[in-house]
Amino acid sequence: MTSGIISGVTTPQGFRAAGISAGIKRSGERPDASSTDTAGPLDLALLVSDVPATAAAMFTTNLAQAAPILVCREHLARSHGVARAVIVNSGCANACTGDEGLQAARDMAEETARLVGCPVEQVLVASTGVIGVALPIAKIRHGLPAAAAALSADQGGAAARAIMTTDPFPKEAAAQIAIGGRTIGIGGMAKGSGMIEPMMATMLAFVTTDASVPQPLLDRALREAVDDTFNAITVDGECSTNDCVVLLANGAGRGIVDESSYGEFVDGLRTVCRALALGIVRGGEGATKLVTVIVTGAASSDEARRTAKAIANSLLVKTAIHGGDPNWGRLIAVAGRAGVQFDLSRAAVRIGSTVLFDEGRPHDEAAPRAAEYLKRKEIDVSVDLGVGSATSTVWTCDLSADYVRINADYRT
Repeated sequence: MTSGIISGVTTPQGFRAAGISAGIKRSGERPDASSTDTAGPLDLALLVSDVPATAAAMFTTNLAQAAPILVCREHLARSHGVARAVIVNSGCANACTGDEGLQAARDMAEETARLVGCPVEQVLVASTGVIGVALPIAKIRHGLPAAAAALSADQGGAAARAIMTTDPFPKEAAAQIAIGGRTIGIGGMAKGSGMIEPMMATMLAFVTTDASVPQPLLDRALREAVDDTFNAITVDGECSTNDCVVLLANGAGRGIVDESSYGEFVDGLRTVCRALALGIVRGGEGATKLVTVIVTGAASSDEARRTAKAIANSLLVKTAIHGGDPNWGRLIAVAGRAGVQFDLSRAAVRIGSTVLFDEGRPHDEAAPRAAEYLKRKEIDVSVDLGVGSATSTVWTCDLSADYVRINADYRT
């Protein structure tokens, strides 16, 4: 398997994308710094498969679900897991907008279907931005023809920029794997910076492959890949109203995934999803450090994950890391209150490779070495619960004053 290849969501054969400015975002509203589009910040993305693609998706577990989530669920049920296009806007979440918002999401799908030339149920819809604001559907209708005209296999980057909100940079990833003597591609794009804690996949992510994959296997592969990638990240412990991850497989590469090749496919899918997930954490609102939280010695995988999430979401831990303070006591305290089996006399804490606490006693003489390590941009912290052999890894970021600034005036 190779990864890190050029491009992203349009790396697999038979996919085209576009990203344009439809005027949904105000000019100067956190525009992508790399965009030279004089019409305004990019805010409308279109992703199209040249042929009907098998589709799998996972959606937010938040009970306050946005209109696009409801429409996607409805369309996937009606199409029996087939999709041709995904239309995405940024700048407005179209969440908590009542019947009018639901109709606007359906109008987005209908206009996209007309332009693409497919049944409306083969169009998936996604939105991201401020909750409780009416979607400017007239602007989307006006912009969609331009998006359709701009569709190209080399416009994946524009699409990735168009789905951004507070993201400081676009997230793209791709990989190639060999299946049955054929090279198939897997690519993706994602957005997410705040309101990030997956209770399935907290953000918007769109992943493509030119492999042919039966729908049950595709759905299984997505869930396995999400579990230890998008489901293993957190920025602020918040689950949004619009979160979704969509996986499309169009078979254009002629590689066929079955039970015998399933493992290789999932590994490739996991590689792409992990790169996108880590990009979300690196670009977390106000983030200055990527933090890998490793929990070992747990009684079960579930308890290891629960503890890792508790550590990763602790405001005290995140602020200590931001300040470069090797305060191992905060890590122990979180592990002890996480509601899992825990033995203080056998527990251990490491920052990087430096042991700061083990066998019931501190090693404060090692604190200067740990403080120096915390100056890095990417760091590991680990806690051994001392009761078993299960492990879990979760990725998070530090908490800075910029996170407060961004979210204090998000609407104003």
